[in-house]
Amino acid sequence: MALNKQVFKTRALSAVMFAAIMLAGLFWNAWSFFILFSVIHFGCWLEFLRLMEKIYQQQIHPYVKAGFMMMGYGMMLFFAGEQLHVSGYGIKENISFPFSLAGFILMGFGIFKTGRVNLKQMSASAFGLLYISLSWGMMIDLYGGIEEIHRGLFIDFTANFIPLVIIISIWINDTMAYIVGSFIGKRPLSKISPKKTWEGTIGGIILSIIVVSFLIPVIYDNAGGIAGMRLTWFLLFISAITAIAGTFGDLFESKLKRMAGVKDSGSMMPGHGGFLDRFDSMLIAVPCIWLLLPIIRILLFR
Repeated sequence: MALNKQVFKTRALSAVMFAAIMLAGLFWNAWSFFILFSVIHFGCWLEFLRLMEKIYQQQIHPYVKAGFMMMGYGMMLFFAGEQLHVSGYGIKENISFPFSLAGFILMGFGIFKTGRVNLKQMSASAFGLLYISLSWGMMIDLYGGIEEIHRGLFIDFTANFIPLVIIISIWINDTMAYIVGSFIGKRPLSKISPKKTWEGTIGGIILSIIVVSFLIPVIYDNAGGIAGMRLTWFLLFISAITAIAGTFGDLFESKLKRMAGVKDSGSMMPGHGGFLDRFDSMLIAVPCIWLLLPIIRILLFR
C-alpha cells in the first residue's frame, strides 16, 4: 500500500505536539503535572459521555454532563497533596467538596429540566466517576509518593518517577505488542479487538518488563548492591502490573467503542484518536499500581 504523505504528515505533527505537551506537563513541576491531568480528565469525560449517548441512543442534558464532570473533578481534587498548596491554602481541603457539591446540584437541575431519566444510561455514566475521575485522582496522588522507596534504595528520585514508569511501561508495551504482533501474530486475542494477537500481547508485556526493569537501573548507575537489586525488582513489579492491566484497559475501551459503533472515541489527535484512545490503558493501570504499591513496598523495603 502506497504511503499517503498528507496522512503521515498529519499523524507525525500531531504526535510531536502531543509528546511536547506531555513532556512539559510531566517534567516542569507539580502544578504543570496537575494541570496536564486536569485537562486529560475533562477530555476523557467529554468523550466518555458522548459514547454513553451513542450506546443508549439518547442525548444527555448539558447540565447533567457538566454535573458529572464537576463531581468527578471534585473527587480528583481530593487526592491533591501538599505540593499543590498555595500559602497554606489547600486544593483538597478548600475546593474538592464545593466542586462535588456544585456538580451534584447542577446534575439535579439538569435532570429536573429534562423531566425524565434513563436509569441505565445514568448508571453507566456514573461509572465514569470511578473509571476516569478516581483513576486520575490516584495518578495525582502517585506524584511524589515515593518517600519509603527513597529510604529503601538510597536514591534520589524525582517526584514524577512512578507516573513516568507507568507511562513508559505502557508506551513500550503498546509499541512492542504492535511490532511483535505484526511479525508473528496469528491468534486473535479477543473478538473485541480483532487486530490484537496473543503473540503480540505476550511479547509486548515481556519486552516492556525487560526494558523498564533493566534499562532504568542502568540510568541510575549509582544504584549498586542491594539497592540496585531492589530497584530492579521494584521496576519489574511496576512494569508487569502496568503492562497487564493496561492491556485490559485497552480492551475495555475497545468494547465501549464497539458498543457505540465508532472507530475512535474522539479527534483530540488527528490521525490518532481521542483522549480515551490515548489514555485507556492508564485508566486501568493507574488504580492497579496505586492499590498494589503498599504491598510492593512491604515486600521490598521492610
